[in-house]
Amino acid sequence: MEDRARRIVETAIELAERGGFEAVRLRDVAAHAGVALGTVYRRFRGKGDLLLAALEQLVAVHEAELALHPPQGDTALARVTGFFEATTETLCSRPNLARAMLRAIATGEPELTQKVAAFHTLVEEMVTAALRGAPVPRVSAPSERERALAFVLQQVWFASLIGWASGLHGRAVIVEQVATAAGLLLREPVERV
Repeated sequence: MEDRARRIVETAIELAERGGFEAVRLRDVAAHAGVALGTVYRRFRGKGDLLLAALEQLVAVHEAELALHPPQGDTALARVTGFFEATTETLCSRPNLARAMLRAIATGEPELTQKVAAFHTLVEEMVTAALRGAPVPRVSAPSERERALAFVLQQVWFASLIGWASGLHGRAVIVEQVATAAGLLLREPVERV
């Protein structure tokens, strides 16, 4: 990402951290980033596109961290639970930003579909790496079973994130629900944390 676009994304992150989805007004992003409003629109289609770029940036940092410190555990369940625990912590440690990004993902805007699909593919790769106990960048293509496991676990995770964002439950429940689903799918007993 070029320097100006990165500054725009970082400004959107700051605004979202302070006030959530509603605080990311493109006019304010442009003013705080010190660029013209047209510059923002040339690089991003709208607020959703900008927040998904923020998500991409956050996931890239998280992926690099996972490459250095992959989830540990003797079983696939332990590693997958560790992955979702770390990923949930990364995302939810900035609750206003997390809620804004979740809202952007869930808009259903057709022009954002490719970015959302790329995010899901990346998470699929990271889940596959956790299942195998392998480092993230070196994981080969997932098998059909791994792909199905990753898909279902992402769906449970996303639904639970929405519940968290809506105030239905806390962060710990997100990981607990994913661990329960993973235990059922992998046919491994789930230890309650």
